[in-house]
Amino acid sequence: MSMHASVKAATDQGFMTSYLEALALVERLHRLLLDVIKDEFERLGIIDVNAVQALLLFNISDNEVTAGELKTRGYYQGSNVSYNLKKLVEMGYMHHQRCEIDRRSVRVRLTQRGREIRDIVEGLFVRHADGLQSKAVLSIEGLDDITSSLRRVERYWSDQIRYIY
Repeated sequence: MSMHASVKAATDQGFMTSYLEALALVERLHRLLLDVIKDEFERLGIIDVNAVQALLLFNISDNEVTAGELKTRGYYQGSNVSYNLKKLVEMGYMHHQRCEIDRRSVRVRLTQRGREIRDIVEGLFVRHADGLQSKAVLSIEGLDDITSSLRRVERYWSDQIRYIY
């Protein structure tokens, strides 16, 4: 192996190690986010809504959406969006209505109870943002760098799905 090839192999190995570490961190952060939300709801004595459902309510916010739209946003991998929406409707956190144009499609929006859950999650995120800034854990520039990097990875992965498979 030439000197150039061994340096490239070492560099590639270093990149691969960092890439795998980043992937594991993204997975852990998502699970940790759900645990943080779950902990907040337990602390408040709200036990009928799970973390995924609370995040769904937060992300729907004031919009009226279909289950398909939520699935394509891709926030809820590993969860059954249709099941969670059905449960949220049954528990009175969401209204649902058949779409006039496509009767197979159901549109959902938050009830007042759903907006209260959304507001709790929003308050939690506001406290986190304040804490991250005030404790100098992360600056706006650092956050912008992370977001920009993650968007580039998202675009790269999306391109892999569209063009290779």
